[in-house]
Amino acid sequence: MSIVQEFKEFAVKGNVMDLAVGVIIGGAFSSIVNSIVKDLIMPVIGVITGGLDFSNMFVRLGHVPASYKGNPDSYKDLQTAGVAVFGYGSFITAVINFVILAFIIFLMVKFINKLRQPQAAAPAEPPPTPEDVLLLREIRDSLQNSPR
Repeated sequence: MSIVQEFKEFAVKGNVMDLAVGVIIGGAFSSIVNSIVKDLIMPVIGVITGGLDFSNMFVRLGHVPASYKGNPDSYKDLQTAGVAVFGYGSFITAVINFVILAFIIFLMVKFINKLRQPQAAAPAEPPPTPEDVLLLREIRDSLQNSPR
């Protein structure tokens, strides 16, 4: 079998197509979670922490060029100017994104697994006792009842 034929069989299998759909939906879902974190959760956390803005938390590692005209306290401006900055606030935001995304995926998998479980039916009747077992019981009972 040629490599082209093997690849064709691999590419058209259902699992590969399911994976492709999952990746596309995951990318779209990731942008939704990023928006939830950036636009809804982080502002609330900022209010709770007294106006703390995680996205602008950084440590400047390099020197600011003399020609720099932007805000020296702006993470994005310093990055644009090429100044080395250690942006731990962006990392905190990414970790929060991951935790929320992982929790939502966990809930989705749990829900899907619950749907896949067979519904509990009424208890089934036990199968009838085989005839050979019934005959052996009769023999046993007749031997117990016979005089010795």
